[in-house]
Parts: sequence; C-alpha cells; structure tokens
Amino acid sequence: MTLNASAAALLSAAVLLLASCSLADPGPAQIEPLRENDASASGPGEKTEIRVVTLLEWLQEPWGMDFLPDGRILLTEKPGVMKLVTPGSWTTRDISGLPPVANEGQGGLLDVLVHPDFARNQWVYFSYSVAIDSGLTTRVSRARLQGDRLVDRQDLFTAKPAYPQRRHFGSRLLLDAGYLYITVGDRGRRAPAQDLLDHSGKVLRLTEHGAIPADNPFVGKPGALAEIYSYGHRNPQGIARHPHSGQIWVAEHGPQGGDEINILKPGANYGWPVITYGEEYGGGKIGEGTHKPGMEQPLIYYTPSLATGGIDFYTRETYPDWQDSLLVSSMKMTRINRLEVAADGSIGRETRLLGNLGMRIRDVQVGPDGLVYALADRSRLIRLEP
Repeated sequence: MTLNASAAALLSAAVLLLASCSLADPGPAQIEPLRENDASASGPGEKTEIRVVTLLEWLQEPWGMDFLPDGRILLTEKPGVMKLVTPGSWTTRDISGLPPVANEGQGGLLDVLVHPDFARNQWVYFSYSVAIDSGLTTRVSRARLQGDRLVDRQDLFTAKPAYPQRRHFGSRLLLDAGYLYITVGDRGRRAPAQDLLDHSGKVLRLTEHGAIPADNPFVGKPGALAEIYSYGHRNPQGIARHPHSGQIWVAEHGPQGGDEINILKPGANYGWPVITYGEEYGGGKIGEGTHKPGMEQPLIYYTPSLATGGIDFYTRETYPDWQDSLLVSSMKMTRINRLEVAADGSIGRETRLLGNLGMRIRDVQVGPDGLVYALADRSRLIRLEP
C-alpha cells in the first residue's frame, strides 16, 4: 500500500463564488445555452459558495472513476494503471491483472464501471485502447475484483475496424437494466460515424455479459452492425441515466464549438459530420448546416466548445437547491456546468462551477456520501463540499 506523500498536508480548500447564468429561450428542438461572448444574454444570477478539497495529487492523467459499495473508489490513469482509493486515509493501491494497454495519443486506459450488484458478483468493467495490426481501437473487458487483483477477465467487445489515428476513442460505459452501453468516437475520420458497418462514431448496446440484445435497432438488418444503438456521434465522453425518465443522456465533443448533450433514441442518427453547430478549427463550415431531415437535433449545444467529459445526474440533498441537476465536466473551459433538469427532462438555469481553478475537468461523479467528486485532467482527485 502506498500513501500519497503529501495527501494529508495538501488537503486544501478554497471558497469559490460561482456565478449563475440563464439559458436562452428554447427553440423547437434544442436549447442553446448562454454564449460566453453574447453580452445581451448575460445576467448576474445567484451566488453559491462551495469548498473544493484536493484529495489526491500527482495522478498520471486520471480518466475515469467509479465507487465500490463500501465507498472506496476505483480510478483509472490513462498510461495503464487502475488504482483502488480508500477514503479518509486517501491511500492508494495499484490493481494488478490489467491487460496490455496502448497508451498512444488520446488512447490508453479509459473508463471504469462497477457492476450495480458488485457485492454479489465482484464484476468491474473497463475500456481501453489496444493495438491491432497497424492500428488502434477501443476494447471493453470485465473482470472480478478480488482484493487488489483483477481475475477471470473476459473481453466483451472490440470495435472494428482499427485505424492508425490516435484520437477520438470515446469511451464511457454505463450499465442500466442489464444492458451495457459503450460510446466510441469517430476516430478522427468523420465519415465512419455515418457508416453502419463501422463501430466508430456510435453508441453501442450489449447485454452485461457481452451478447447482442435481440431488440437492438439494427438486429437482422443487412448492411448494419447489430451492436449499434445510435450513430452520427463525434466523440462522446459522457453518459448517464436520467433518474426519473430512465432515458440515456450522452455528452460529446464538437469540433470548434458544437459540443452536444443528446437523449438517446434507438436507431437514431445524431448527424455528425453531416450536420453540426461547430466549425472547422480556425473557421470554416462542416457538412451541410445545422438541420437535416432524419437527423436528430441536440437537447443542448455549446458555442464556444466546453470539451465535454463525464456527466452525472445529481438527485441528493447535500447541496442546497441542487436537486435534479445534470453535472457536465469541461476540459476546455476548466469547469463543471450544473444544469437544472425538470422531471420531464426540460432544462432550466445553468450554473458554472470551478471556472477560476484553471484545471481541466475530465470526469464528475456523485459519491455514495452525496458529495460531488471530479478528476482534474493530469493531476488531481477533488471533492466539492457545501
């Protein structure tokens, strides 16, 4: 067991004033949040005070995390390390038994997911990039966690084909009602997101054991892969289940602008790269515009881009007036966006958290203690305290 050398001494707290802002009026099919450069839409909003506590430092590109039933945390580092973190002492153990990981570009060890019935079955799911022939692709495996070892590993899914590009792997995982949802990016090639014979740019759905569900939208249809649940995605790195409706929400990177929050529908086409609210880096139109028949509009799009990461719904009462919020992590804007969400899924006000910390927020999760935890890219595990 190793102790972060300065964990106790470096438990630092900073009180932050967090400004709220209002959303623009909803359009017929999407809601556009306040643009940061749109002075006419700005307003003072309310103020909220929270404390940010650094729990661990000097992490190596932390990417994903999830909680065990006893409150311990499983945390991934992109170079290929999974850590078991004990709250209170904030000691860490490296987990053995991981398969080889291709830590290249944006690839590496990515998300980790604890089975909802872990106390009975000990299953842990994880996604990572692997080298196949001359290319890289996304793989999802599961294994049983025994102490600090992964045993009985099963490789459940490998995205096809592999590509030489080292970017846009996705890759978030969600288990809901016995189904495993997997997000895979377009691998930086764009066109495969519209190709139903390619896993890139898709949200995929398997059973928790890795089989293809009989009611997947493309089962039995020629010219389509049966694992596909939805398509036309650019690089989705956030996924969460709405606590009331049960709908699956996904956050994905746009290019320059055009980050999206989408509600998944089976078989739906979310448009990339044919339609987008973003543009080429440095300027220039992508695709055919922002709308096209047969292609879904986002629930929310962000201009300028947030570089969205992990998302989670907050339904607890630890933070005053935060009930029924969507938390969206941001790497470019170095913050967490809190969106008020009504029971019917409509969006209310937006509050911008942590923007003056200057840390890229890769993932955000609500812990079993009702507190919000976040991974600051390349460095820290932090916690927000009221």
